[in-house]
Amino acid sequence: MNLFRSEEHARRWRDGGAIIPVTKLAELAFAWWDDRLAPDWRPHTREQNAAILERLGLTDEFWQLP
Repeated sequence: MNLFRSEEHARRWRDGGAIIPVTKLAELAFAWWDDRLAPDWRPHTREQNAAILERLGLTDEFWQLP
């Protein structure tokens, strides 16, 4: 993760990838990892992970799972 002073600065720096606000990153981290310490935890399926990305509006090419 890199933090930048502006979106323009980030766009000049990046080569591929995606730019999201840190608040969206926090939402993603919570959605992705929130259940990991549950005693009955099981790895998410590809479909569950894709649903997380969809729910958060992370739908452009960068966020498509292989």
